[in-house]
Amino acid sequence: MKNWIDLHMHSNISSDGSYSPDALMQMCVSAGLRFVAVTDHNSVRGVEEAKKIAARLDIECISGIEFDCQLHGINLHLLGYRVDEQSDSLKTIEHDVLQKEKNASLVLIEKIKALGFHLDEEALWRLAVEDVITGEMLAEVILQDPQNSQMDILTEYRTGGRRSENAFLNFYWDFCSQGKPAYVPIDYIDAEALISAIKSIGGIPVLAHPGANIGTDEAPLLELIDFGLVGIEVYSSYHRADTVSFYRQIAEKYHLLQTAGSDFHGKIKPSIHLGSICCPEPELIYASLKESF
Repeated sequence: MKNWIDLHMHSNISSDGSYSPDALMQMCVSAGLRFVAVTDHNSVRGVEEAKKIAARLDIECISGIEFDCQLHGINLHLLGYRVDEQSDSLKTIEHDVLQKEKNASLVLIEKIKALGFHLDEEALWRLAVEDVITGEMLAEVILQDPQNSQMDILTEYRTGGRRSENAFLNFYWDFCSQGKPAYVPIDYIDAEALISAIKSIGGIPVLAHPGANIGTDEAPLLELIDFGLVGIEVYSSYHRADTVSFYRQIAEKYHLLQTAGSDFHGKIKPSIHLGSICCPEPELIYASLKESF
């Protein structure tokens, strides 16, 4: 049966999303989706609009958000489902993260320039969302700038190159992510505190695409479970078949919810499509998540 669930997607409320909540819901219908969640980065500002449009289109959209957090210095993403969109604590977290990301953007620009890339800062700031610059925005401007056309280091991100699929995202992973030369550390909320905060506002904390952050290391998972983690995004565009199998076993062993999400953004991840993840049993995911509400 065709997959009709996608519980991880971004609108343009996220600094790296391409489409409005309205347009995103229209695209969900075209993709044959029936149960979805808009999970913008550290924000629920697009959820109300998405839910209204979804209701008109006869699909079900639940409230969601994707938080940045840390566990022993490792950056993780936690999805919060069914969160109270009017929560003051949620607004406080959103404001705090936005200020930190604005400050980090200025440092990120200088680090990228120090690596030798020519950077059209006017073009860059035109892409900024709420004065936040991302690694993907940097990639877009750098790769389109003729003054960088002869840089051998960029060849693999251009058409036909080894990193040309999702080139903007791959540039981010290679230069701006944790441990890379242009990485700017941000003091995100501690994972234990975040799980508690999500639950305090009626939400369901689910670990997003763990294969992309911790691989198949069970140790941090056990800590998160002790903190009160409720679910794992088992089915993800980041997970190979063996990773899916590993996380299915973990979820079954510790009685965790299993969810599915593409992590659709738009232009920064052109090879990732809504509803594209392989999810063999969407009915079970739907039923188990609804039972937890």
